[in-house]
Amino acid sequence: MSAPHSTGTTPPPAPEPGGGLVERRSIEAVPDAERHGRPFSQFTLWFGANLQITAVVTGALAVVLGADAFWSLIGLLLGNLLGGGVMALHSAQGPRLGLPQMISSRAQFGVYGAIVPLVCVVVMYVGFFASGTVLAGQAVGHLTHLGDVTGIVVFAFATALTAVIGYRVIHRLGRVASVVGALAFLYLGIRLLQRASLGDLLGDHSFHLPAFLLAISLSASWQLAFGPYVADYSRYLPRDTSPRATFWCTLGGTVLGSQWSMAFGALAAAASAGAIAGDEVGYVVGLGGTGIIASVLYFVIALGKLTINVLNTYGGFMSVLTGVTGFRAQRTLSQRGRAGYVLAIMLAGTIVALLGRGNFLDSFSTFLLFLLIFFTPWSAINLVDYYVIAKERYDLPALSDPNGRYGDWRWRAIITYVVGILIQLPFISTEFYTGPLVDPLGGADISWIIGLVVPAVLYGVLARGDRAARVPEKMIWGDLDSPSEPPRAATPGDAAALAGEARA
Repeated sequence: MSAPHSTGTTPPPAPEPGGGLVERRSIEAVPDAERHGRPFSQFTLWFGANLQITAVVTGALAVVLGADAFWSLIGLLLGNLLGGGVMALHSAQGPRLGLPQMISSRAQFGVYGAIVPLVCVVVMYVGFFASGTVLAGQAVGHLTHLGDVTGIVVFAFATALTAVIGYRVIHRLGRVASVVGALAFLYLGIRLLQRASLGDLLGDHSFHLPAFLLAISLSASWQLAFGPYVADYSRYLPRDTSPRATFWCTLGGTVLGSQWSMAFGALAAAASAGAIAGDEVGYVVGLGGTGIIASVLYFVIALGKLTINVLNTYGGFMSVLTGVTGFRAQRTLSQRGRAGYVLAIMLAGTIVALLGRGNFLDSFSTFLLFLLIFFTPWSAINLVDYYVIAKERYDLPALSDPNGRYGDWRWRAIITYVVGILIQLPFISTEFYTGPLVDPLGGADISWIIGLVVPAVLYGVLARGDRAARVPEKMIWGDLDSPSEPPRAATPGDAAALAGEARA
C-alpha cells in the first residue's frame, strides 16, 4: 500500500511571492520567501475571535443547564485551559510545516484516508458557521431594521467575501476585534455589576459534580473544536519561529478571550435567572443601553462574529479542498476555484442557519457537546504522531502522493479513530442519547476525556509498527528544500517541554 520513499509529483507553478492583501495560496506549503509575522499575531487573533457572543452563550449554558455561577466559572476555566493546551499544541505545528492543519492528517490517515476525519471537520465548520450566523444575523437585523432573515443573508455574504481575501485580512480583522471586543466587554461587565452584586452572584457555592463537569466539557469542547484549523493561521510565520512562543501566544489569547466572554455569560445568566436564553443578542444589548449605545453594541456583536465566522469558513474551505485534492493529486487552486469552495461553505451554513434559528440555544449546546466525540480522537492521533512518533519530521511531498511513504489508506490511524469514537458512547450524555455509564457516574459526561486518552495510547502502540518506513530521518521539504535546516526549527525537546507545560 505504501512505499518507503516518496515519489512526489512536480506541482504546478506556484504563485509568485508577494505581500498583497488577497491571498493566493491554499493547501500548498508556504515557502520561506512568503513567511511573515510574529507569534503575537496568534494572541490577537484568538483573543479577538473569542470575545464574541457565541462564547457568551457557551458560558451562559453552564448556568442555564444547572450549575451555579461560582463553580461554573471554575469549571469553564479548567476546560479552557485543558482544551486550549491541546489546541495550542496544534498551533505550534504551523510554522514548522507551513501547511494547513488537516493536510498533516494525511501523514496519519493516508492521502485518501484523511477524508475520514475531514468529513466530520467540514460538518463542524458548517455547523459553527450556521450558529454564528444566527446570532450575528440578529445583530445585523436590529442594526439595519431589516429583520433577522435579511441580517443572516447579509452577514453570510460579508463572511464569504472576507474568507476569499484570506490570511492577511483575517489577522488584521483579529487585531481590530481584539481591541473593540475588549472595550465592549469591559463596558458590559461594568453595566452587569451595576445591576447585580458580584457577591450575590457568586454567593451560592453548592457543588454538583455533573453540572461542574458539564461546564468543563462546554469550554473544553469550545477549544478542542479549534484544533482542526488552528495551524491554518500560524503557517505563514517564519520557519524559525519559536514553537514555545507560538504555543504560549495561542494559548494566552484563546484562554483569556474565551474565559472573559464565558464568565460574562455565566454571570449574566445568573443575574437574569436564565432570561438570556431565547434572545441572547437582545439581552446583551439591552444590558448595555439604548439608542446609539445599542447600535454600537449590535455592531460589536456583528464584528466579533465576523472574525470567528471567517475562521470557520476559511477552515471549511481548506478542509474540503484537502479532501478533494487527495483524490485528484492537485496541490494548487485558482482564485476562481477558491471563491467557489468558499461560496459552497457559505450556502450550506446559511441554509442551516435559516432552518435552525428558532431553537438556537438548545440546538447549539447539543451540537457543541456532540462535536467532542469526533474531534478528541483525531486530536489525540495527530499530536501523538507529530510529537511522539514522527518527532516533528514529515515528508511534505509524500503528503500529496498516495504511492509514497504515507500510502493511500492508513488503517492503523483509521481503526484507532473509529475505536476512539465508539469507546466514548457509554460515557456520553446528550439530549438524544445517554450512555449506560452516565448514571453510575452521577450523570457526568466524561466522554471527551476517554476520547483523548484511549486513542492516544492505542495509536502510540499501533503506530510504532510502521514507524521505520513512515518517518524520515530528517524533515523533507521537497520543493522548499534548502541546504540546511533553518537556524531555529522545532525540536523534540521543544515538543516535550510544550506538552509538559500544557499539563502543568
